Amino acid sequence: MTPKRFAIILAGCGNKDGAEIHESVLTLLAIDKAGHQYQCFAPDVPQRRALNFLTDEELKEKRNVLAESARIARSKIKPLSQYKQEDFDALVLPGGSGVAYNLCTFATDGANMTVNPDVERAVTTTHKAGKPIGALCISPVIIGKLIPKAELTFGQDEKINAVFQKLGVKTINTSPQDIVIDRANKVVSTPCYMHANARISELAQGIEKLIQA
Repeated sequence: MTPKRFAIILAGCGNKDGAEIHESVLTLLAIDKAGHQYQCFAPDVPQRRALNFLTDEELKEKRNVLAESARIARSKIKPLSQYKQEDFDALVLPGGSGVAYNLCTFATDGANMTVNPDVERAVTTTHKAGKPIGALCISPVIIGKLIPKAELTFGQDEKINAVFQKLGVKTINTSPQDIVIDRANKVVSTPCYMHANARISELAQGIEKLIQA
């Protein structure tokens, strides 16, 4: 079997202001277990907010999304501006609040959100090339904004479902260990911690299914 090359877009480090660490690491593990290869990317932009994870206090310090994402990637990461779809077989976006703050503005703008230009280019060029895209947790908001009439899961979050149904997205409620496959658009999504009380073992099941799909 020829190993496939996966590109991973990270949104910082930590579920409250960056990439969700469990989801990110489980994604890398699933790819490696399947005998494939991965390269992590992140946009080289300021992080929109930084939190104290013990108190949820917003901090005044400035952080960089690429530098923070490097923590998860063990420093083996590239600026997303260097991503070329022709170098990879698939693209995966783990979740975390940083997706909604750093990769796009969904957290503050909802349906009127904008998407970081490098993220938009990565998703749209990969989609136009007919290559699969995986979206975990909250990251399907980016897919729903950029790919009209996609089929996606946001777990069972009816508020987010309603937002994207108005944009023409077909939303499907699922459990943490499940996936939704949009064969027409070659998009696979899994809800992960959209179920706040999900077990990490349930996430692992869903993420492994997504990578294997």
